[in-house]
Amino acid sequence: EIFRHFFGRQFPQGPAPRRDSNSLGSGFIVSDDGYILTNNHVVQDADEIIVRLNDRRELEAVLIGADPSSDLAVLKVDADDLPTVELGDSDKLDVGEWVVAIGSPFGFDYSVTAGIVSAKGRSLPNENYVPFIQTDVAINPGNSGGPLLDSRGRVIGVNSQILTLSGTSAGLGFAVPVNIVLRVVPQLIDTGE
Repeated sequence: EIFRHFFGRQFPQGPAPRRDSNSLGSGFIVSDDGYILTNNHVVQDADEIIVRLNDRRELEAVLIGADPSSDLAVLKVDADDLPTVELGDSDKLDVGEWVVAIGSPFGFDYSVTAGIVSAKGRSLPNENYVPFIQTDVAINPGNSGGPLLDSRGRVIGVNSQILTLSGTSAGLGFAVPVNIVLRVVPQLIDTGE
């Protein structure tokens, strides 16, 4: 399909061969008994979700709940005593404050990029629900669902979107504030939505 966009109808017609599709995203563990937070768009329509931990273990995950409006999803893996992240307070975040993003841009696991908070409460076109944190941290495909951390290592957002013409970071990244996460995640765990 993508080549047809560039080259017209030079390719044979008929049913496309079945292909397994892999998607890549990031996430972080919010409870030591295996709850993991990521973006809804990372796991949406997935038949199978495999989580790779930083010790290289791969665990099958179950989708517990998802919310397209906030672009958040909660997964669960069967494991105990997992390391968790500390959650901060996105309301106390200041414009100009240093932040880092951790994720797997283009499949490069455990990458860290740094920048500042460019704005708070940012609305995006066609987005009325989330008052995003805008940052100039390099966020690329594969960073979605990963944590945005303050200078003390506390999660203050979930990296969610970039605004770009090229498909790569242009210094306009957007994260769901952790204070929204704290309202949405318990609902996802309790009711799935």
